[in-house]
Amino acid sequence: MTKIAIIYYSSTGTVDAMARRLAETAEAGGADVRLRHVAEIAPDEAVASQDAWAQHRRDVADEPVATPDDLDWADVALFGSPTRYGHVASQLQAYIDTLGPLWGAGKLADKVYAGFTASQTAHGGQESTLLSLYTSFFHFGGIVVAPGYTDPLKFNDGNPYGVAKVTGASTELDENDLAALDHLVNRAAAISRRLEAGGNGASRDDA
Repeated sequence: MTKIAIIYYSSTGTVDAMARRLAETAEAGGADVRLRHVAEIAPDEAVASQDAWAQHRRDVADEPVATPDDLDWADVALFGSPTRYGHVASQLQAYIDTLGPLWGAGKLADKVYAGFTASQTAHGGQESTLLSLYTSFFHFGGIVVAPGYTDPLKFNDGNPYGVAKVTGASTELDENDLAALDHLVNRAAAISRRLEAGGNGASRDDA
């Protein structure tokens, strides 16, 4: 059973909805899934200043928060963040910054990684946000499995780097968004299984 960790930050709920779709699809495909949002580090007054932000924090208050163990456990890790000036949100970066001990022990290497994001506009930093995530994955020694144009549906969402939702017209996930998310997680899981099979039961260090 492929172990998939979906680790994300969402302020008002769009990236959260994307993460939940990934989890549902992965579980339907037989994977063992950990869905984890990262801790909120913004000041309380900043969160309270936006109704949607405050509401989302209440919505996820009782759900598990990501720890380094979730990434240590996983075969596949999908990271999600809204764009912040063309980069990942500080909340997700703060989580990544806790991973030094795992990195130093070589426990982040040889896993499959991919990313997803959301921005208000089509050219609002989606690609650079995903690429900045992938820079971290390269440092991990991870195997980045971007979707590319490996399925015709990718010509509809137009993002070969990962999955990105444009929220300007609507924050609701449409058919193209859902199809792209399904393709991302199914492809990542399939590649992970192929890597495991290629080792003929051996660890990836021995493959």
